[in-house]
Amino acid sequence: MNYCKLLFIIFFFSLVGFGKDVSAQSSTYVIVHGAWGGAWQFKNTAVELAKKGNEVYRPTLTGLGERYHLADTSIRLQTHVNDVVNTILFEDLHDIILVGHSYGGMVITAVADSLPDRIRKLVYLDAILPEDQQSVINLMGKSTAANGLLKLEKDGYIFPFWVKDVKKLPRDVPHPLKTMTDKINLKNPKRLMIPSTYILTYTDGTAIEEDDFYPFYKKAKTMGFKTIEFVGDHNPQIKRLKELVDLLEQE
Repeated sequence: MNYCKLLFIIFFFSLVGFGKDVSAQSSTYVIVHGAWGGAWQFKNTAVELAKKGNEVYRPTLTGLGERYHLADTSIRLQTHVNDVVNTILFEDLHDIILVGHSYGGMVITAVADSLPDRIRKLVYLDAILPEDQQSVINLMGKSTAANGLLKLEKDGYIFPFWVKDVKKLPRDVPHPLKTMTDKINLKNPKRLMIPSTYILTYTDGTAIEEDDFYPFYKKAKTMGFKTIEFVGDHNPQIKRLKELVDLLEQE
């Protein structure tokens, strides 16, 4: 066998071996954004995870993001749950890591109640962690971050101060009120068997107990979740992208 042919064989099998390693380590992520936002907020997160061999889905909830043209006051929490459930079913996804950011915690909790056998792990990223028959208004209505959500209601939508009618895109948009007043219905005990992680983001130099999402982090601890304290603002996917991707890769 000549020298060149030997080098080719070694190179070929090294590539095959490399391919197997990447495949063995890859995961499927479904990332659910928060209120007023859209899948666009996690575009860079998805790009970085995909570079590492992972598959990433980013459903945009009805009436938000690029689906803002579907905005309607009749949109409910279950509408958003259906958005994610149908993504999982129609893409035929299994063994997924389901990530929910902020309001997305409400959504992924209900999705886990519907499809527990499809989910490998739940990740709550500075997110709401509800119990049965709770709503966003119940849980966040008095928080400083929410500024009293009902006070921000106008014509069936929640308008926080930063949501403005500007031409610059992508941007946050008004959020349907009923998704925040609807109570979540949780009936499936198998949901509680899914391994779960809670990532609390907090401002450096401040006590984590002062964070608006600390009560959910504390609850997660009592429920046996893996818990992580992460220095950063409420949107780490923007300012601490690399560190967030590294955390998600560990799940």
